[in-house]
Amino acid sequence: MTRQRITLLTPLALLGLLAGLVDLSHGSAREDEDYYMQELLTREHINQFQEKPVASIPDRHEPPSPKPAKKGTKGKADSSRQTNTTANSKAVKTANKKAEKTKKGALKTPNSISEGEGQYNSIKEASCFNHDNAYGPRCTQRSSHIQAGIYEDDLYDGAWCAGRDDPLQWFEVDARRLTKFTGVITQGRSSLWSSDWVTSYKVMVSNDSHTWITLKNGSEDMIFTGNREKEIPVRNIFPVPVLARYIQVNPRSWFRNGHICMRVEILGCPMPDPNNYYHRRNEVITTDDLDFRHHSYKEMRQLMKVVNEMCPNITRIYNIGKSRSGLKLYAIEISDNPGEHEVGEPEFRYTAGSHGNEVLGRELLLLLMQFMCLEYLSGNQRIRHLVEETRIHLLPSVNPDGYEKAFEVGSELSGWSLGRWSSDGIDIHHNFPDLNSILWEAEVKKWIPRKMFNHHVPIPEWYLSKNASVAVETRALIAWMEKLPFVLGGNIQGGELVVTFPYDKTRSLGVGREQTPTPDDHSFRWLAFSYASTHRLMTAANQRVCHTEDFAKEDGTINGALWHTVAGSLNDFSYLHTNCFELSMYVGCDKFPHESELPEEWENNRESLLVFMEQVHRGIKGVVRDLQGRGIANATISVEGISHDIRTASDGDYWRLLNPGEYRVTARAEGYSLSSKKCEVGYEMGATTCNFFIGRTNLSRIKEIMERFNKQPIRVPARQLQSRRSRKSRMETQ
Repeated sequence: MTRQRITLLTPLALLGLLAGLVDLSHGSAREDEDYYMQELLTREHINQFQEKPVASIPDRHEPPSPKPAKKGTKGKADSSRQTNTTANSKAVKTANKKAEKTKKGALKTPNSISEGEGQYNSIKEASCFNHDNAYGPRCTQRSSHIQAGIYEDDLYDGAWCAGRDDPLQWFEVDARRLTKFTGVITQGRSSLWSSDWVTSYKVMVSNDSHTWITLKNGSEDMIFTGNREKEIPVRNIFPVPVLARYIQVNPRSWFRNGHICMRVEILGCPMPDPNNYYHRRNEVITTDDLDFRHHSYKEMRQLMKVVNEMCPNITRIYNIGKSRSGLKLYAIEISDNPGEHEVGEPEFRYTAGSHGNEVLGRELLLLLMQFMCLEYLSGNQRIRHLVEETRIHLLPSVNPDGYEKAFEVGSELSGWSLGRWSSDGIDIHHNFPDLNSILWEAEVKKWIPRKMFNHHVPIPEWYLSKNASVAVETRALIAWMEKLPFVLGGNIQGGELVVTFPYDKTRSLGVGREQTPTPDDHSFRWLAFSYASTHRLMTAANQRVCHTEDFAKEDGTINGALWHTVAGSLNDFSYLHTNCFELSMYVGCDKFPHESELPEEWENNRESLLVFMEQVHRGIKGVVRDLQGRGIANATISVEGISHDIRTASDGDYWRLLNPGEYRVTARAEGYSLSSKKCEVGYEMGATTCNFFIGRTNLSRIKEIMERFNKQPIRVPARQLQSRRSRKSRMETQ
């Protein structure tokens, strides 16, 4: 299932009520009283809000369209349960297209837009697909741009599918209040193997769910043209907006080699209702004065420039490379000494937009950089401490080429795959070398640690060749990751509500799902939980699942390989090739939410974004030096009982993420004696300092002397040698 929404209706953008298609029932009478405390508003009350003619539902009773009845019930859905969502309803300010700077620290020029309102919506169907292995009849709902499930052949996933293929099938949406319905967007089922889409349909509306009026074209029922293929969304706008509480879609024809399956977004504007108890109880309002809108590549670059000019002492803009089409991959650094790595200060990164059509993460990072700048200037001690003790890097758009494709058609018509891949058709997030197989094969052959280390696994030669199928964006990311000593990172994804952690690839061959923990599994679980537990929805017991899996039961986290196996993921590569612990945050069911939803999504994720950054200061840190006090680069830090080592940075400093406890830690470097000590990690925030001093071994000193003299014996002058012999002879005589 996915969240529904009611979004803004402006002269340029329709207000969207996401009608995904899941088996849902009406609540009890008492629930209805909570959600809709009074009867429908009178015509006179509504008319004062209308700006143009609206087709009202007549009071006369007309025979409803035929509905097949469920066995043992009176025309109810096969199986249903309540669904809900909360959408933001406040007016939000946006920046102008040039992102002009304003006085007194404002990041944008105010430009108000209309209000929208969301509430619980109840959905039911004539029938939904049932499978013998299921616990019961189930349907799934999808917006046109919400991703399908992991397994494309899942009979429950990718769309709503009717239980039977006949013209009597329908699904119904209860908006819970009077709504000005304006149109419908449809799409086929998201599947690699199936060809299922609806080619035409009727639309009916009602005030009481018993008396139904079919939208007509004169005296004839209006037949709306559906899809010609399964991916491209088709939008149909009603000739005249229709005022009603309930809306019903009745598929009339479908692809002849497929089934009745569709993904739907119903467009409409909820009518103002001061007595709406549900809305008052669930309204989410942000007090942050930020630029809540979708930004094109040019607008993103301009916004980053505005932030940099507002906070020049703590920000720096740079790029890590270019996309296939030549767009620069811009990042912004937030630190008290931007542009410099400070000894003992950990480096953190957030990336987003590796899938270009998953735009929420991109906007969250743009909001985060604004927020941190403004809060730093206002003296927020938490933000000041984070900035002064951490070097933070934010890369909002890993795949700007894909984003521009999705952004061009907009939230409603972007589809589930448009812009997902790079310009050359590569999934950037899964385009890294498969180092898991290399490490696991070495473990089987018992090469570790004699022939191969358990960390910093080298990239295979074939991957580095020019002919390898590697996106230029992936190569830029790898170079960036190798250049900076990142300690912790998060890549923000969309289409789900869960945090995943390595490994992402199953260890057993041919197994699609399998618990595959890293040696640092306990630390990864804590890191994942730190984000999920502070997110407003990920661990909420009453939150609807995005698809068919309820991750809230697992505290909103899951081992990546237990979800679905992926070779060459960013998370696994980061862990095995660098010191950085990387996790994926799936921050919303909707990949491309409407602008009106961005304030609420910011509130959902703001605390999580901050808390996760703070985890970079959990564990131990220190510097490995020689006896002269010089830092030793590439020294190995080992923790007893954890078969994964890390290395020191160029100045000899290191950071090792660990959960609270007592650990035996060893520092070693080539040519130096090893040194071990106990290091204790407490529960309070802040890494424990654990420094090491290690001296050169005798063998290394001999080798150094030999190298200095080109590996030749040291020649002593004859006069000096004779003097030594005479001195030795006198000592023996005495």
